[in-house]
Amino acid sequence: MTALYSCLRDKAVFITGGATGIGATMVRTFVQQGCYVAFIDLNAEAGAALLAELQAELPAERASFAAVDVTDVQALQQAIDAAAQRFGRLDVLVNNVANDQRMPTAQVTPANWRQCHAVNLDAAFFATQVALPFLQQQASASVINFSSVVAVTGKVDMAGYVTAKAGLIGLTKALAREAGAHGVRVNAVLPGWVRTERQLNSWFTPEQQQRWLEDSALKRFIQPEDVANLALFLASEQSVMITGQAIQIDGGISLSD
Repeated sequence: MTALYSCLRDKAVFITGGATGIGATMVRTFVQQGCYVAFIDLNAEAGAALLAELQAELPAERASFAAVDVTDVQALQQAIDAAAQRFGRLDVLVNNVANDQRMPTAQVTPANWRQCHAVNLDAAFFATQVALPFLQQQASASVINFSSVVAVTGKVDMAGYVTAKAGLIGLTKALAREAGAHGVRVNAVLPGWVRTERQLNSWFTPEQQQRWLEDSALKRFIQPEDVANLALFLASEQSVMITGQAIQIDGGISLSD
């Protein structure tokens, strides 16, 4: 069950990587709270389908989608600026976009490394950079950066991803200090293995699922809704004194590889 936060009604939210998985669940969840939601994704087909689904149920001005490659900094920042102008405000930025491709360390090229960081770390910085002037106009605003539990546990064949996600924790702490004077909270969410369609199709094999349950204190899988509910709390005024934090949502996992 999702709590209803009356303080979120009519707030404007921008979500990167919002067309599928956790991102799509967050888009739906924030819309259900009565928010205005703009989301971007590289997957134009999935994004358009989600937008059509939303607009079948609510006024068209409540949601917008743009197909954007977040490694194109100019396009990313223009999309955020356009959303803020469209809604007349910006209250919440969710830096959710990620790419968790695996690659053995010996095979990583400089181009692979830079691409990994461009998606998983750089996009969050440049999105926040352009969003902050809008967020600072609100009495209470929030930036939510999506890191990962692997930033603190490590993961085989994911050196670039782990490094980028650890960098997001550092970025969160740095920006929290800077933005706090203007009433903007900045926090990081560190999910464990979330049972999304992509993970089930790509990495989360039956064997991995069994191991996850064995190593988890809570004997259930993490669902996208669980993560979305944490994002709602961090966006709401119920978290008004929480900033600079890296919050794990992993079921108490002890898995390290």
